[in-house]
Amino acid sequence: MCALFSLRRLMNMIARTLAIACGAALLFTGAASAFAAETSRDGQWITAWATALQPVPQTAQLPALYRAPDVAGRTVRQIVYPTLSGNNVRVHVSNAYGRTPLVIDAMTIARATSGARTQGGSARATFGGKPSVVVPAGAEVDSDAIRVAVAAGAPYAISTYMGPEQRVVAWHRVASQVNYVSAPGNHTDDASDDAYRQRFTQYVWVTGLMVEAPNAGAVAAIGDSITDGMRSSLNQNRRWPDAFARRVAQAGDRSIAVINLGISGNRLISDSVCYGDALQARFRRDVLDRPGVRTAIVLIGINDINFAAMPARVGLDCDAPHTQVTAASLIDAYQRLIADAHARGIKVLGATLTPAALPPQRESIRLAVNQWIRTSRAYDGVVDFDAALRDPAHPSELRRAFDSGDHIHPDDAGYDAMADAIPLPLVTGAAR
Repeated sequence: MCALFSLRRLMNMIARTLAIACGAALLFTGAASAFAAETSRDGQWITAWATALQPVPQTAQLPALYRAPDVAGRTVRQIVYPTLSGNNVRVHVSNAYGRTPLVIDAMTIARATSGARTQGGSARATFGGKPSVVVPAGAEVDSDAIRVAVAAGAPYAISTYMGPEQRVVAWHRVASQVNYVSAPGNHTDDASDDAYRQRFTQYVWVTGLMVEAPNAGAVAAIGDSITDGMRSSLNQNRRWPDAFARRVAQAGDRSIAVINLGISGNRLISDSVCYGDALQARFRRDVLDRPGVRTAIVLIGINDINFAAMPARVGLDCDAPHTQVTAASLIDAYQRLIADAHARGIKVLGATLTPAALPPQRESIRLAVNQWIRTSRAYDGVVDFDAALRDPAHPSELRRAFDSGDHIHPDDAGYDAMADAIPLPLVTGAAR
């Protein structure tokens, strides 16, 4: 009888604990939604830096480049460069692909100097007035407003002390930026880099930095590896959206942020276990729901054309599904993006697909898509990246001076040429 009574009491305790936990999760989900809704409604908040997440492949025997760092009970320090100045910020945290809660026990932001070092004097983030946050699986949350001055183009370290069982299940894989993981413990306030001995070149969880900036707006660059800045110089911010942000600022407009939402390997129509949700599926979360976005520049489609012809691989096949596309199927998807953006009052600029030395059948699809982008007037404007990068003597190929060496991705000079090809009036007139 005693044993039976103890078992019943134990089961009742477990039931009560689960009920409390579920209630807390529901309450937190509501709180997270409230934070996001408040930020979205308040036109004072503009996204000044952002990145797009993709799931980490969850298969056995992953190649080294798909193995995430160990972050449990450690501090992750990520370096970001806002493109808008202000005196108050909010940090956006995403657990969109998580299957378990994301636990952050502390978060700070501080001006970065070199590597993982900061100037000190870090500002502490809170969430609903508390220093820690538990983000349910599939949820996203904004921090409370943090009183800290940020300057456009300067580096800032966002340091997060992670829960004791936290794992990386989603990231932005090609960050072109070195970030850091500490030895075990809370090192969020450390100005030195003594504890930060592990490096990684991804972004995790922190997917946006918003600045309180009245009468400002953001341009969202979204696409694949060419927007992501694949093969640009590490730690140098030489992607074309970086170069364009500098060009806008040099033109004297300090009220326009430029954010990069490219994902290397991404496609318009098909998802990938390695390269994330198709752009048409992630467009709402990554562009339309970002506070302050007024204009989107869309460059996507070359991987849809190419991956259909890639050989199937045993084990991790990043190019699967090998979906056959036509110019018509790509155009249908572009038109849906445009309609969704216009429904939110967001202007969309269509970027022509850049040369990739494709064989004739695939090149014919690229040319047909580019013809439609240039002549259909479906977009609110055209950015002719193809014309900016192609070799005049061999239009299906990149100009040699802009070729990073793989005949697909530009080098730093090529990314600069892309930024120079964007007509400023298309952006400055609609970004606010």
